[in-house]
Amino acid sequence: MRTTTWSAQWWRRGGRLLLLTALCLLGLSCGREKGAEYRLAYSVFFPASHIHSLLAREWADEVYRRTDGRVQIDIFPGGALTGAAENFDCVINRVSDVGMSCFAYTRGLFPLLEALDLPLGYPDGMAATRIANDFIARFQPKELSDVHVLYVHAHGPGILATTEPVASLGDLKGRSIRGTGITAQMVKAMGANAVGMSQPDTYEALRRGVVDGTFCPMETLKGWRQGEVINHVTRVPAAGYTTAMFVVMNKQVWERFPEDIKTAISEVNSEWIDQHGNAWDQVDRDGLEFVKGLGKTITDMSAEDDAIAAAAMVPLLENWVKKTDAAGLPGTEAMAFLKAAVADARRNRAAAAAAQTTGDSTKQGEQP
Repeated sequence: MRTTTWSAQWWRRGGRLLLLTALCLLGLSCGREKGAEYRLAYSVFFPASHIHSLLAREWADEVYRRTDGRVQIDIFPGGALTGAAENFDCVINRVSDVGMSCFAYTRGLFPLLEALDLPLGYPDGMAATRIANDFIARFQPKELSDVHVLYVHAHGPGILATTEPVASLGDLKGRSIRGTGITAQMVKAMGANAVGMSQPDTYEALRRGVVDGTFCPMETLKGWRQGEVINHVTRVPAAGYTTAMFVVMNKQVWERFPEDIKTAISEVNSEWIDQHGNAWDQVDRDGLEFVKGLGKTITDMSAEDDAIAAAAMVPLLENWVKKTDAAGLPGTEAMAFLKAAVADARRNRAAAAAAQTTGDSTKQGEQP
């Protein structure tokens, strides 16, 4: 268990009530009727207008409805309540009751869950999101024992967005590329210098030339406006990583709920997994159209360079397994689980694409 900080102690003694009251007066939190039996603060690292902040609000509204108004959850987006990197610990210490952020922002805290972010070739956000939830259900990582996991979600395959063109992997040598957690290791494996930072800091870093590029999901180019400050997008299939994001609740808060409320919230959670998966795929499409509209260059890494990138990723995967097994964690089993799940997802996506193509061809043939 982590040590409770002075700020967390102050928060428990009344600081949260003061801030909730102030933000309600400013109209920044959910304005429902008074009289909820439980009132919780939910810290979301995404900006208020981002689709996953909107989904967090819709989740809170649905929880309120299904608990007949007994559970009210106020949303604090954009790090207004807790920062992206502090989000998880702040849930443990109850600076917030619920939190959404990235596991990768707290390096070393989630040794088994790091596997989710490895470059395994995820085909899309829905697959990555479902696989991440299945992984947690299967392995029950001890690193999550201090919180109650509501659900997790994960973006589609990451891309490389840069201010200068990347015609080949050799062009990355010496460049500073933003990456977090496993992504930072990918950057180094490709010959670039890794610079760790969270998404809220990346726009300014790109604009000011602190970094030359970023590994990110396509949606980030619109959702975080980073498409405005990059000029080139390069798709690298071998680097088809994801970033898993948690939605967790303070354990003591969860345990004091009666069973009917736990059941209601759990039902909403199970529905919101696919809500987030679908949202990731939609915003990836939106991000692509956004950068096209800005006139940015979009290219695919050549097959030769992609094969080189794939070879560069192999030691990263092998080292993760060795390190995790040595720590007494099921690294080998976890890797086998993920590779099989991703392979199934890729086959399903290919089959769906083939069926769509066949259907389109049939419709065209039926036209007079």
